[in-house]
Amino acid sequence: MNARNPVEFYFDFSSPYSYIASEWVEAVAARHGRTVRWHAILLGATFQAAELKSPVSYPVKREYALADFQRSARFEGVPYRAPERFPIPTQNAARVFWWLADREPARAAAWAHAGLRAYFTRGVALDAPAPLKALCAEAGLDAEAAEAAWGDPVWKARLKAENDAAIAAGVFGAPSFLVDGELFWGNDRRAQLERWLATGPF
Repeated sequence: MNARNPVEFYFDFSSPYSYIASEWVEAVAARHGRTVRWHAILLGATFQAAELKSPVSYPVKREYALADFQRSARFEGVPYRAPERFPIPTQNAARVFWWLADREPARAAAWAHAGLRAYFTRGVALDAPAPLKALCAEAGLDAEAAEAAWGDPVWKARLKAENDAAIAAGVFGAPSFLVDGELFWGNDRRAQLERWLATGPF
């Protein structure tokens, strides 16, 4: 096992479990000498490829899932306020992420934190241009340039390519963590991820 391999972290800006995991993944990786490589994806694309639907799409699962989002956040000590509209399309926020990622990966990760926290603690509508643009400015980005980026075919194509790459890597949901070729799915796989990072394959 190569300790230099990053933890590949796949998240969706509209995924509560991605938000919760985003608050602990960097600290967990750092404890074991790893970095985190963030990947903004769209769950809709992975669900379609895997012939799945969101758990809140099933009446029998919906109330449980909504309660578990809250409980999981409390368990991790993470602030959480259920958004009024959930889930929402997040392709524009994801395109802004990829616009930043190659040039300034640290700023891309900071943008990921800003977007996830804004949606899941303040209900900021990431799917609406005006609130998203305002959030870009609040996060220290050039809001006009960010707006241009999310409408640019280059970043639309990049997000599609990243979705396709995630699916090819076996990702079917978020959050997912790919470590040394091993895939872990879900915020609730933290203990297994930590053990893998500490002692290797098991």
